[in-house]
Amino acid sequence: METEATGHEPLVLDPTARRRAAEEKILHAAEGPVLVDILGERAWAVADPDLLSRLLADRRVSKDPRQHWPRFIEGEIVGKWPLYLQVSVDNMFTAYGKAHRRLRRLVSSAFIARRLEALIPSVERNTADLLDGLADAEGTVDLRAAYAVQLPVRVISDLLGIPHEMRARFKETIDRIWNTTATLEEAIAATGDVYAMLDELVRIKRAQPADDMTSTLIATRDDESGGTALTERELIDTLLLVTAAGYETTVNLIDSAITALLADPAQLAHVREGRATWDDVVEETLRFAAPVSHMPMRYAVEDIAVPGGTIREGEAILPAFGAASNHPKHQGESAGRFDVTRADKSHLAFGHGVHFCLGAPLARAEGATAVGGLFARFPSVRLAVPAAELEPVSSILGNGHVALPVHLFGRDRDLGPVSK
Repeated sequence: METEATGHEPLVLDPTARRRAAEEKILHAAEGPVLVDILGERAWAVADPDLLSRLLADRRVSKDPRQHWPRFIEGEIVGKWPLYLQVSVDNMFTAYGKAHRRLRRLVSSAFIARRLEALIPSVERNTADLLDGLADAEGTVDLRAAYAVQLPVRVISDLLGIPHEMRARFKETIDRIWNTTATLEEAIAATGDVYAMLDELVRIKRAQPADDMTSTLIATRDDESGGTALTERELIDTLLLVTAAGYETTVNLIDSAITALLADPAQLAHVREGRATWDDVVEETLRFAAPVSHMPMRYAVEDIAVPGGTIREGEAILPAFGAASNHPKHQGESAGRFDVTRADKSHLAFGHGVHFCLGAPLARAEGATAVGGLFARFPSVRLAVPAAELEPVSSILGNGHVALPVHLFGRDRDLGPVSK
């Protein structure tokens, strides 16, 4: 991009996320895109919410590296970049133009409202079951591991029809592909393992189809009558998209919402006293601490004029969803403060434009049910350590905590749910 800063060293994004707040401050202060280094690759990070919304809806911005990223086309990424899997998958996440419209149409049939609505009982049942399991806990409990992680694993497993004996491996494998501190060798091994797991799932579901999303996608793959069916690679990579997007992001949403409420009891009081709802908590969490901070990549199909210069054809663009969602441009000085009564909770946590997340309604439902259920069942829950001591997940991509230690009970042991 032609700017006064051309030739300057890029902002190197910290793979451990320890410097995220400082990085977001730099992104917020910039007039336009900021040149960043993301694990060795350069891109223009965009945090201005208006500019990012415009670019995400611009036909001159692609998600297909095979067509529009010279670094990928020339072989500089394959086997050399830890985030190769995130940009190389062959599904609607990396498709552009007609290819994206074809894939989104095929996949949308698996995300019909009926199927998502049918999962609400699963969300409620699994929430209640997990809370029952926590009722006998003594001492400190890690709510991320014991609750925030477990609910999305169960719900996505129910959605995809993942057999019970595969679910623990599913969680472990997906965790590994989100780890941006892994070595290149570890990232390659994680990629191989996740594909092996998904291949096994497809074999099982082809032999024993059921009323689940995997079986629906397989039927779409195997229906050749229209000549536009999913390819086998598109099928596997679509399953990867659903599992990765529907799991880690929802874990982070639940984790961050609970943390924000426990760190500021006044916000929890707003909900308990009727000045806000659990849906308000979810939306403000998505704005305040977007579950995905950065999501690589987009690519300029042609030169694009932006504040401060021009993004040149073939250059990579990194949507900074976290920094854009909590940008002071829209919220002013209060942008960095969690406030469930905030009138404008607009955010870009689910993306924007043609790639807007199809699973957003399910994520919102999981978040509201999980957080509301926790505080109803354990009204005296409190953090076991100061919020400032919580360690962020080591990831450029995800935004959550390594652990969320709490004490579930107050002086008088909580015995059951209270009225909301």
